[in-house]
Amino acid sequence: MLRRRPWWMNVLLLFCAFMTFVYVPWDFFCKPVAADQEAWFGLLLHGWAAKLTEPIHWAIYAAGTVGLWRMRGWMWPWAALYAGQVTLGMLVWSVCWAGGFSGVAMGLAASVPFVLLTRALWKARELFEAMPPKLSERYGPWALVTGASAGIGTAFVHALARDGVSCVLVARRKERLDELARTLEERYGVECRVVAADLADEGAVEQIARAVEDLDLAILVNNAGFGGIGRFEKISGEHLADMVKVNCLAPVTLTHRLLPRLRERGCGAVIFTGSIAGHIPLPLHAVYSATKSFDRFLGESLWAELRDSGIDVLVVEPGPVATEFAEVAGEVRDMPEARPEEVVDTALDALGTRPSVVHGWGLWAGAWFLSLLPRSLLTFIDWNFAAAETPEEMR
Repeated sequence: MLRRRPWWMNVLLLFCAFMTFVYVPWDFFCKPVAADQEAWFGLLLHGWAAKLTEPIHWAIYAAGTVGLWRMRGWMWPWAALYAGQVTLGMLVWSVCWAGGFSGVAMGLAASVPFVLLTRALWKARELFEAMPPKLSERYGPWALVTGASAGIGTAFVHALARDGVSCVLVARRKERLDELARTLEERYGVECRVVAADLADEGAVEQIARAVEDLDLAILVNNAGFGGIGRFEKISGEHLADMVKVNCLAPVTLTHRLLPRLRERGCGAVIFTGSIAGHIPLPLHAVYSATKSFDRFLGESLWAELRDSGIDVLVVEPGPVATEFAEVAGEVRDMPEARPEEVVDTALDALGTRPSVVHGWGLWAGAWFLSLLPRSLLTFIDWNFAAAETPEEMR
């Protein structure tokens, strides 16, 4: 994304971020009301008039930070119009403050940089509106998706196939995979290959690797995973061991097995389906939250290791999703659930721009706030939250 922006736009991004996270918060919370000043259209406001309009300035800089970082289409023409307003304001302020010819001359001189910025932002329309290339053009012709037979995995293969990427579908239920493969081939005109494998089995990773030896594999989606709710000792040891194998060991060994091929081709992507549960300790989900914390740190670490290799790595971390997960885990849910397609859209939108992404601002803000609490209090809160989802006999 940094390479997509010209240098001056990266400088503008840093300025907007500084104003959003440092200067405006300091100005609003720390500067005395009597000393506060804000300029709008060249008119200088003082005291409470300045203080009460400052949040508007913060919102503008925050929008600029997000818009420039993500290169959002709505930045045109609004960024150029705001820069134009600043240009006009510089001229008006100079004339009102100095007056006469000297004020006009000072205003014209001060306006020059902002005129150039306004012009540059106006001409940047194509940068803001440019559609990212299709995944098949950006990475390559084939993707492998584990846990493809349902939920987020199925949403991933539909999104990939829609962008012209042929898919290797991996899951336990071959009948579902065969039906899904036919749908993808008929709807999107891509090729599909089915690999029926249980990632809890010892030889599953080698089976998958052999099945794709002849393919130009470019994208790996480590999506397979499951949970289990209840007191640690009430969940069967076999279930917990399989959870660790599928959620942790399989992504490690499969990525390790296929990564050299991605490195050799110099371009590719690796996606891990994590969970917001990986951000916090979660009683009654103890092993599951631990496995998702593992996935999070694994993916973010690989992002740093591979960032100069042409391989994009991302961990997508959803909250509750409308899939089979709750049924398999034995949860009793009574809360809003995201659609799998929304989670996949979030992942593919963030791929190549950051190491991890939480689906939904509210979820991210909640996890961030909880992380500030003392661990004992945090765990107590999470216990009460998880207990509401846990059947009586498993508490």
